[in-house]
Amino acid sequence: MPEMRFTIRWPDGSMESCYSPSLVVKDYLTPGQSYTLADFLARSREALTIASARVEARYGFPCSRAIGQLARLERAGQAYATHPDARVAVETFAE
Repeated sequence: MPEMRFTIRWPDGSMESCYSPSLVVKDYLTPGQSYTLADFLARSREALTIASARVEARYGFPCSRAIGQLARLERAGQAYATHPDARVAVETFAE
């Protein structure tokens, strides 16, 4: 399966490299775009859930790295949950 990394910028300016076991992330996020925190998390949740399901369909088990990445994003997003104008920018994709 083609895997990819995508780099994001959190509302505080910190950058993070993220992992997906599938290119499906390209259907949900766009480099150069920023998203409200809630929208970014919803898009990431859907994309990484699909990516993990694709691994499961092919190999018989879900992708623990995709599930872990989603958990990491949701945990980190909690730090900005009280900021109504918080946005997350997608910087780059790397395949």
